[in-house]
Amino acid sequence: MIGQLPDFPWDTLADHAARARSHPGGVVDLSVGTPVDPVAEPIREALAAVADQPGYPTTHGTAELRQSAVDALARRFGITGLDPVAVLPTIGSKELVAWLPTLLGVGAGDLVAIPELAYPTYEVGARLAGAEFLRADSLIALGPQRPKLLWLNSPSNPTGKVLPVEHLRKVVEWARERGTVVASDECYLSLHWDAEPVSVLDPRVNGGSLDGLLAVHSLSKSSSLAGYRAGFVTGDPVLVDRLLQVRKHAGMIVPRPVQSAITAALSEDQHVVEQRARYGARRKVLLEALLGAGFTVDHSEAGLYLWATRGEDAWTTVAWLAERGILVAPGTFYGPNGHKHVRVALTATDERVAAAAARL
Repeated sequence: MIGQLPDFPWDTLADHAARARSHPGGVVDLSVGTPVDPVAEPIREALAAVADQPGYPTTHGTAELRQSAVDALARRFGITGLDPVAVLPTIGSKELVAWLPTLLGVGAGDLVAIPELAYPTYEVGARLAGAEFLRADSLIALGPQRPKLLWLNSPSNPTGKVLPVEHLRKVVEWARERGTVVASDECYLSLHWDAEPVSVLDPRVNGGSLDGLLAVHSLSKSSSLAGYRAGFVTGDPVLVDRLLQVRKHAGMIVPRPVQSAITAALSEDQHVVEQRARYGARRKVLLEALLGAGFTVDHSEAGLYLWATRGEDAWTTVAWLAERGILVAPGTFYGPNGHKHVRVALTATDERVAAAAARL
């Protein structure tokens, strides 16, 4: 199986990372979207409050967690009609992305459709399942094929592109005609700047039916809980139950203290609003600096990254920025079409972002 997997992308950044770290002013690491801001106090308190519970947690999560997820999606995104039974906590979102094809029974001879520019783990998940994968952003590109699973990602990682309601609706209708499961990675849904993203669970997209739909959510970005490994999946109750049954056998369980932290994070929105404001301020500084340095920034209307280009090979841009102590990810990490772009994360402290802007 290892031989079927690509090299881990960020390992190939080692030489450029070393160059960036050698800068007299220190490195500004904008290559990985890892949070740097403190976890809100109520979330930390909720984690600690159940630290002395020695028994096994439930794979399905507590009833309070599942209800808090339903309530949060209604408050934050106007999503209604969800059954708390169809909420399943996950160990972050990456493990679900990686194992979803396998958990759904996708295998040899099956096809997984992923975006042309995509989070690398979509491809990895198909490979782990022994399935084929196809990069396609349009239904025309898929032609007569009938994927077993189709991934959507809006706002996109890496590009920050937001898919309109009309596009999402057409994809859902197309998939249902072919028996294709649609999995929507909505980890960046709360981070909107120049466009308002919409969930695949929105009735405007799905016509009021959740059949064949899964939405994947992470608290890593919205609540700075990357270190907690906190996420959940929801949507079609039948599909969620299938995932639950397999995960019970596999021991894929979110620790009880983390379940409590998830519940707290989903129970109030102010910390999400404050975190979005921090990222928005950093985005403004970096966007102005990149444009001033001659970059073009494409899409990037939502999400946690700026999709930037100087019209040259991505690795040449990575090296140019590393000389200035700024580390970014080449667009080739996300697919062949990213060969002239770099992904610039907003996840650095205000001081480090200001340093990057000054160097640019």
